[in-house]
Amino acid sequence: MEEKKRLVRFILARVVVVSLFLISTAILDTSESGGGISAPALTGITRLVVATYLISVLSLVLLWATDRLHRAITYLLIIWDLGFVTLLLLLTGGIASPYSFLYLLSIISASMLLSRREALYSASLCAILYGAIMDLHYFGRLRSIGLPPEAAQQVDPGTLFVIISVNIVAFLLTAVLTGYLAERLRASEKALRKQAIDFEELERLSTSIVSNLSSGLMTVNDEGRIRVFNPYAERLTGYFQEDVYDHPLSEVIPAFVPLMESIFGPSQDEIEYRNRQGKTFVFGFKSVPIPDKEGTIVGAIIDFQDLTLVKKMKAELERADRLAAIGELSARIAHEIRNPLASISGSVQLIAGGKNIDPQDKVLLDIVLRETERLNTLIKDFLAYARPTRPVKTSIRLGWLLRELKTLLETDQRFSGITIREECPEDLTIFVDGDQFRQVLWNLFVNAAEAMSGAGTITFRALVSGGGAEAKAGYPVLLTVTDTGAGISEEELVRLFEPFHSTKAGGSGLGLAMVYRIIETHGGRIRVSSVKGTGTEFTISLPGE
Repeated sequence: MEEKKRLVRFILARVVVVSLFLISTAILDTSESGGGISAPALTGITRLVVATYLISVLSLVLLWATDRLHRAITYLLIIWDLGFVTLLLLLTGGIASPYSFLYLLSIISASMLLSRREALYSASLCAILYGAIMDLHYFGRLRSIGLPPEAAQQVDPGTLFVIISVNIVAFLLTAVLTGYLAERLRASEKALRKQAIDFEELERLSTSIVSNLSSGLMTVNDEGRIRVFNPYAERLTGYFQEDVYDHPLSEVIPAFVPLMESIFGPSQDEIEYRNRQGKTFVFGFKSVPIPDKEGTIVGAIIDFQDLTLVKKMKAELERADRLAAIGELSARIAHEIRNPLASISGSVQLIAGGKNIDPQDKVLLDIVLRETERLNTLIKDFLAYARPTRPVKTSIRLGWLLRELKTLLETDQRFSGITIREECPEDLTIFVDGDQFRQVLWNLFVNAAEAMSGAGTITFRALVSGGGAEAKAGYPVLLTVTDTGAGISEEELVRLFEPFHSTKAGGSGLGLAMVYRIIETHGGRIRVSSVKGTGTEFTISLPGE
């Protein structure tokens, strides 16, 4: 393909040269100082030029039509050029013609289009043709074509020999030098092309790697200004490459301000980043310096990932471990308290049942019995949390469970000013333990009602992530309970599901702890989001069966 392009450029160039030659010949012929070219000679030159045009056009057509003839066309053009120059010499005075230098152009063309060997062949042919014209003209063999020997014989034989020799040496030297330079040029072009291909492949590879990394990647120069910002970094930060290019890293991600010195050496750390929408992320990053060939640090590469979800999962695991430890300890303590509590309760009942009990003592004994019963209920709840029974799952219609729960809630004074809204498919079924899940919903609704101080709206929503009205394998069921209460602070959210931790006066702190444990034994997850002064939303994710 490159040889074809070179040949096309050569054909176009020779058309330009021949056109300039024709124009210059016409100007010289019409000038006052001219007149040396006869009318037949001028006609012959014109025909040569026209023939050259036709051969050039024919060559271009053949090159356009096929890719297999470009070498044959090259030989044809070189041979025609040699014939063109030879005929031109015969038409313009033979030994007196000033156009013998055009043989050099033919030799250069052969070396550029073919090789050094073909250039030497062309030079040899030029020497033969030129020498033959000189000798034939000198000895009168060209009189029939208008070249009498008298003009040639005005030149001394020795001088003629020198002219012929100098031209032949020039032809051969031109062939050697231009052939060598052309081969060097072709080798350089080949090496450059290969290097360009390598660079292009390397650029495509590096661009593909950077663009498809599953982590953010950016580079900064020695002034801390961003140069590269890959698509994943754009998704993490909300900025585009064109937005941050040449901007200081400390402006785009302010958390890097105290770390600007350390990023120019191997380093690893974590930072917090708040995007333009106000959402906070935790980024973990690694940085390595970029040295130049002298070893001077000219920038840094920073690879960073979003660790927000990992941190949340780690916090949930730590909380689960903490809750498990607290639950196990609490179960042991509750078990030790329960036995003596039963003894105390039984003894007090016997004393209270006596005949000669003072009325004031009777009141005190009733208080003791009531408090021991309350304590026993608390211990039972504790044991239910610490050692939950294995759920017996059955397929239950969620709408029926909600209607039953609302019937119970209507009799509770805490719900007198509460509006309960349902957004649940009528036929949605879930695979749960009915008693335990009823307890989960009861605790969440009661917790919401108490958070709203008896006035507000509780919204219950349910949907299957895969669509439809029945839980399916691989498609979790999502349930949300939302209230319009006072909300929960971030500090309280961290400890929300811990036993004995309550934000309400007089609360046992076991209600939400039991909800967490029951959902956990069902293989589900529960998460909470809250905005202070706006409300709280609990989201339950149950696995499809």
